[in-house]
Amino acid sequence: MPSTVNFASKEYLGQHNYRAEEMEQLLRHIEQKVRLDPEARSAIEGAFSSESVIKKQLVLRSEKTARKLYYVKEGMFRSFYSHDGKQVTSWFYAKDQWMTSWHSFYRQSPGFESIEALEDGLLYALDIHRYRALIKESRAFESFMRLLAEEQLAFMDSYFKGYMFMSAKEKYALLLSVFPDIELRVKLGYIASYLGISQETLSRLRK
Repeated sequence: MPSTVNFASKEYLGQHNYRAEEMEQLLRHIEQKVRLDPEARSAIEGAFSSESVIKKQLVLRSEKTARKLYYVKEGMFRSFYSHDGKQVTSWFYAKDQWMTSWHSFYRQSPGFESIEALEDGLLYALDIHRYRALIKESRAFESFMRLLAEEQLAFMDSYFKGYMFMSAKEKYALLLSVFPDIELRVKLGYIASYLGISQETLSRLRK
């Protein structure tokens, strides 16, 4: 006889309450943009899974298809790609940010970026199948993802349009405005790579 779950049992309720508490940071983050009723909160809790990562772990490898969208609960990450045999840092991700190889995830095609954990961290992961199902099931989550996409596009437009005309010092100041504690958490070599300057030049900028 197949086993059944007693949803009124103390064991199940305890597990459910623990998961709800664990996901509370994610739910509060989403509720900053949209209202979640109990049904929507439950659907989101059920769709996401938590993943612990360790420093230097690759969350995503280049030439692989990004199957998951991540919300960063804890930790610091960088995306990078290879050019002429060297790693080039393309962006950083920290707490309360959404992370993936965006083109690869939305198109479900191999990407050129890798994502590396720069410190131990905790992620909430949503795989592509659950993402698509949740978009259809929850109007609130669909609205949230639309607002997130609009926010990402507006940020990229504002950030990068003037970026190519900035001096190295201005680029560094802009990066610090987004990640104020980045110097304490990220190797200077990665920061220099992102800025497109040598580590020696970065050291002079920091003085």
